[in-house]
Amino acid sequence: MPVQIESTPNPNALKFTVGVDVGGPKTFVAGRDEDDPLAVVLLSIPGITSIFMTADFVTLTKTPDTDWAQIAEVAQKILQSHFEG
Repeated sequence: MPVQIESTPNPNALKFTVGVDVGGPKTFVAGRDEDDPLAVVLLSIPGITSIFMTADFVTLTKTPDTDWAQIAEVAQKILQSHFEG
């Protein structure tokens, strides 16, 4: 299943439905040492401030001054690659 991107009520957050159980709920925040390899990669995307994972989706939150056009496709490809196996 391709990763689907959906808007949320928060303009600084996007929901990425990956189609498989991601575990959780888990939250990861930029600036903290994280031991989850996927969280480390996603938090390395400039502008991403936090990640929330539960059920079959991942929600990414960005800084208000970052444009989703710069990061949504990158995040989608990372998630697709991670969960397609």
